[in-house]
Amino acid sequence: MFLQKLTNGLLFIYFLFISIVAPLFDGQTILPIEFFPKVLVDLKSSYAQENNDYLISDKPHFFVGLVWVELLLQWPLCIANLYGIVNKKSWVKKTCLIYGVSTATGMVAILSELIRSEKGSSRVVNIYAPFMAFAIVCILNGLTTKSSTVNLTTRPASARKKRA
Repeated sequence: MFLQKLTNGLLFIYFLFISIVAPLFDGQTILPIEFFPKVLVDLKSSYAQENNDYLISDKPHFFVGLVWVELLLQWPLCIANLYGIVNKKSWVKKTCLIYGVSTATGMVAILSELIRSEKGSSRVVNIYAPFMAFAIVCILNGLTTKSSTVNLTTRPASARKKRA
């Protein structure tokens, strides 16, 4: 029970962060720069230069495709998960699982590119790695059952015999 509340709290903070950062920073990868304030554009370009993040500066095709997936699929799931966690909806585990699998799939491609590429640095890998960790937490959260105890002695009402 405590572990589930702790997990939901951590995921809430993560989903809040992603729901703000994804459209403001990742959107700059696929949308014209004129749509964004100069402060955000300068912040993103200074990040790319300081950390030598060639994925952001060079915009390889696979990375642009993953950003589209993030903004069209994962970002709405983040918002839905925020709503579901706050209102304790039963479907949150399913949407966490969907989000986690989608994010982990993209992060495998990004991390393998960074690790195998000569351009990638360990600093950039360390920046992207927490996103993979949160994707795994989302997957595990989605795979856990609602209750840790199972009562095998009671039968559902439909299985009970009625007395005359």
